[in-house]
Amino acid sequence: MVTLKGEMVYLRALEPEDLDFLFEVENNEDFWEVSATSVPFSRYILKQYLENSHKDIFEVKQLRLVICSNEGETLGFIDIFDFDPRNRRAALGILIVQKKNRNKGYGKEALDLVCKYCFTHLGLHQVYANIGEDNLTSKLLFEKAGFSLAATKKDWNLIDDVYKTELTYQLIN
Repeated sequence: MVTLKGEMVYLRALEPEDLDFLFEVENNEDFWEVSATSVPFSRYILKQYLENSHKDIFEVKQLRLVICSNEGETLGFIDIFDFDPRNRRAALGILIVQKKNRNKGYGKEALDLVCKYCFTHLGLHQVYANIGEDNLTSKLLFEKAGFSLAATKKDWNLIDDVYKTELTYQLIN
């Protein structure tokens, strides 16, 4: 069964050539709130990350895949993290970098593909995502992909001196 290629996008492993794109994304402060980042990353650190990205998910408990259009354009990333093989679950995160590529179905297809990968190849029972209550685009994306609201964590994240509520969405296989 092919799980990483869809009609519009495919998911692939990180390559050394992704350094510039990764540097741009990780150091874009607009994305820091959704990635729980608060400091910039150096090229050196990101190069080391890329050099170690081949390690097995069962060892490092995370996997980052690149989302590419079937025409070869790099669109963003989809992450599997907090991988818990004992309880057969993992968290997911997704980012389509450029606004012009959002709301075109790329994110939904990438999310569907990574869920199929998690259930088929990793043997997971469930995947989940933590989404800021005010992130309407992500909430809609995960709902369209079949995820259900499972928890509300009030005043969970302190962002710019304001506590924000975080929602947990689950998809159980």
